[in-house]
Amino acid sequence: MSPAHPTSHLTPPHPPHPLHPLGFDDAWARLVPDGAEPARVTTVHRAACDVATAGGPRRVPLDRSTGDPATGDWCAVADDRLVRLLPRRTSLVRSSVSGRSHAQVLAANVDTVVVVVALDDRPALGRVERFLALAWDSGARPLLALSKADLVADPRPALGDVATAAPGVDVVAVSAGTGAGLADLRAALAGTVVLLGSSGAGKSTLANALLGEHRFATGDVRAVDGKGRHTTVHRELAVLGGGLCLIDTPGLRSVGVAGGEEGVERVFGDVEDLAVDCRFADCGHRTEPGCAVLAAVDAGLLSARRLESHRTLLREQERFAARTDARLRSERLRAWKAVAKQQRAHRPRP
Repeated sequence: MSPAHPTSHLTPPHPPHPLHPLGFDDAWARLVPDGAEPARVTTVHRAACDVATAGGPRRVPLDRSTGDPATGDWCAVADDRLVRLLPRRTSLVRSSVSGRSHAQVLAANVDTVVVVVALDDRPALGRVERFLALAWDSGARPLLALSKADLVADPRPALGDVATAAPGVDVVAVSAGTGAGLADLRAALAGTVVLLGSSGAGKSTLANALLGEHRFATGDVRAVDGKGRHTTVHRELAVLGGGLCLIDTPGLRSVGVAGGEEGVERVFGDVEDLAVDCRFADCGHRTEPGCAVLAAVDAGLLSARRLESHRTLLREQERFAARTDARLRSERLRAWKAVAKQQRAHRPRP
């Protein structure tokens, strides 16, 4: 008897695209122009970038006319040239270290931002909040990894302190040396993962432990000040397996907030919730009467440190926005002057 539902006429499933382990999907495929092939940027150098293609790794020269690629970008290549950067779904951005209005893209198209904080020293909570604000602003999901958990006798006090600075963020204590917490951390990851943190936090060591190989260079922490050396000198993307990719980044000594509002609001959700009950809608939480935030500080429900950290990041946002507005006005003025000069040059003389 023939089967009720014969299968001989069914089209066999298409094999997955060679770039599928790097996150390539149909949505990306539709953005690749005809005559070009898709690629993902794995490393950016001064005058070239390394990309992963269906045929293997390749190095292509940079052409600034197509934009400035970042590690994690999807792009189109043709004739060993980068011909188009595809629109980013997410981007991890910090403001320029120089204090100018320009922002730096640390990684593109990331799904999980792992903020790595070393437990062998008391975590600097203000710095944790800065990193988390960057993570929330990226559009990706933040995760907090407390590394070097084997170097402290009892990590619970630090876990409690960090939890107050990271509302709504999962916190995992992990040791790359002993492997404790690695399974929990990996289970919490999704898509393209970027490791973010200060020098000496153990990002590269953690990356190697997740990869199961010594892929990224690691270094010792100075005993004098507990700071790490920049053993990672550029951002690099590697396949982690199981549908995951991993981007390791150099340690950040300067963490500027590039003007996004959502990040600060998400990090300081407790302050935002309290502010709803302030008497004035534009309350600055300083000396205003009827301020629910100041009342919470007086009652011990909110730390003065956390309120000051909130104020600091808001001020940085305002300064960055003001510098950006001034730069845009200056660029528009220069463009207008150039057009006016051209018009005068071509105007017929009387």
